[in-house]
Amino acid sequence: MGVGRRMKKQGPPQPLDESRISSIQKRRASEAEFGARGKKRKASGEVKEQTRPGKTTNGNIKSSLRQNKAAKFNGQASRDDTGKNLATKPAVKTRAVCPVESSDDGAAGLLDGNGDQRIDGSASEIPTDDELLRDEFLDSGSSVYDSDPQHQKAMFSDDEGESDAEDKLTAANIEGLSRRLDEQQADEAAEAQLELKEAALQTNINVDRPHILEDAEDDQGINTTLRLAPDLQLLRSRITDTVRILDDFAKLSEEGRSRAEYTAQLLKDICLYYGYSSYLAEKLYNLFTPREAFAFFEANETARPVVIRTNSLRTHRRDLAQSLINRGVTLEPVGKWSKVGLQIFESQVPLGATPEYLGGHYILQAAASFLPVMALAPQEHERILDMAAAPGGKTTYIAGLMKNTGCIFANDSNKLRAKGLIGNIHRLGAKNTIVCNYDAREFPKVIGGFDRVLLDAPCSGTGVIAKDPSVKTNKTEKDFMQLPQLQKQLLLAAIDSVDHASKTGGYVVYSTCSVTVEENEQVVQYALAKRPNVRLVETGLTFGVAGFVNYMGKKFDPSIKLTRRFYPHKYNIDGFFVSKFRKLGPSSPAVVKTPDDSTVTNNKADAEDGKPRDGTLPANPDQHQNSDNDVFGDFDDAEDEAYIERALRRHLRRKGLDPKAANRRGGGKTDVVKSTGAVERVGNGKGG
Repeated sequence: MGVGRRMKKQGPPQPLDESRISSIQKRRASEAEFGARGKKRKASGEVKEQTRPGKTTNGNIKSSLRQNKAAKFNGQASRDDTGKNLATKPAVKTRAVCPVESSDDGAAGLLDGNGDQRIDGSASEIPTDDELLRDEFLDSGSSVYDSDPQHQKAMFSDDEGESDAEDKLTAANIEGLSRRLDEQQADEAAEAQLELKEAALQTNINVDRPHILEDAEDDQGINTTLRLAPDLQLLRSRITDTVRILDDFAKLSEEGRSRAEYTAQLLKDICLYYGYSSYLAEKLYNLFTPREAFAFFEANETARPVVIRTNSLRTHRRDLAQSLINRGVTLEPVGKWSKVGLQIFESQVPLGATPEYLGGHYILQAAASFLPVMALAPQEHERILDMAAAPGGKTTYIAGLMKNTGCIFANDSNKLRAKGLIGNIHRLGAKNTIVCNYDAREFPKVIGGFDRVLLDAPCSGTGVIAKDPSVKTNKTEKDFMQLPQLQKQLLLAAIDSVDHASKTGGYVVYSTCSVTVEENEQVVQYALAKRPNVRLVETGLTFGVAGFVNYMGKKFDPSIKLTRRFYPHKYNIDGFFVSKFRKLGPSSPAVVKTPDDSTVTNNKADAEDGKPRDGTLPANPDQHQNSDNDVFGDFDDAEDEAYIERALRRHLRRKGLDPKAANRRGGGKTDVVKSTGAVERVGNGKGG
């Protein structure tokens, strides 16, 4: 059994807590201050209850409760609400009670009226331990407690400074700390609002209407700013501001200014900042929204990543990557859409001189060049025609997908480029490829019946400006009239070269490295109109932007949305266009001549009303002979023979031969055959 309660009371008194003594000293000081103030007011005739500034009704009630309690235990006379003395009894010392320091529970008890003191002002009959301790110190005449009340300064919640009172939440300082916290939060909210306003001023969001358009002119009406050298930083900031205004024209535009004025200013700044011709800048700008056009122009200033294609005929991509990593090359796969591409970030050795390159394990090839071959999707044991094959990247990719089976005709009209094509074919080990040098428009006459045809047509190169910046200035309106005409002829020849009855094929892929509508959607629309036996099909590419169906008031076939566009600012590859046709039936004999005929392609598909689009004469003379209003007339063989002989003599001189000696040996007249662009002499005398 433990020690009983009676025995516990008979023990020695517990040691006093120093912190309690210091708190009692503070209370005595505040009580003395309150007593002094009360005497002065009483002497001056003021009979008012002493309250603190900013006190609530609850605070007044607590103050009266504390005063009544102090009066009971110290022998002072109690006062009613009017301040009159109810009884007079001499006290040992005059003191006033300050708020009692207590814990959170004690403070809550004082605020809600639960505790030793009731709301009506009557004191509890049972004193607490704090009150007993207070009486002990009052009777004990301790010098520690009995200090001079005139030198003590009371602590109020209003005048608390950076003292220990802030660290400890008490009933005395709770109001001041709460008010201070509210003021601090209000200051922070005001600062945050001020920062938002400053940010709005800096970015001109719904606040400022920036002045972009120039209106400073001299006496002669000439803009003075045009005479000064362009400030690139000013130009760029003005471009960004103009783009932002065009995005939200209703809110940010200046009064009395039209959208056309801002567009003209933006195009002028683009020409100055990026170095484009005004014609090409406007043509490219019309393809996009203002913000996307700005991103496109900006992307053309950065070179595209270096990409290599793994030759699946020689190695695997994992093995090639490991070999190049061992040589200090930093690389990663070009993307999930390709299984053979590797993007090079850094290389310690030249990529065109490594043993792997010389051994044909890879070829340097732009990532966008993978797309036409992926859309073509060649199968094994097929006959495929690549109409513009140089330098051989797409041809060898096709050979790798076919695993060196079937047959590939790699054609290029440029002999110099064909030499590089042959070198890459040998280096990469493509054994099923035949290289030929024909004008691609002659292929319906030379050979046909292919399962698939790939036409990566020559174009203006507006998608590879980052690679060839000269495109910015050297392309004119004439180029965008001649190139589409050539592309239309090549596409019709490609369609006519495909076998519609192929069990696995019958497809034509048309692609360009241009982003203009004249070279892409308009050419496709022309082919659909002139060859009703073809249809556009899905390209099979997992990304890309759909082709235009409406552009600048022009409406195209709805199926053109199956084509795919690729932009440098969206996919970080060269600008490209890819379309895929499926040939459903044979071409009309009236459209395509057989190889036995003397013509290559009927120009009815290339001309309207008997007038060729490119300004040259049609290749079919019968077209003019059968015309009722034809004034051209027939060819005169006797008159042409002199021109033919003259051309033959020039051809023989270039070969280093004597034309007179050749004529003596031939002994007959000569003919000119233009099958491959070369001039040949064929004797038709006795020797035949």
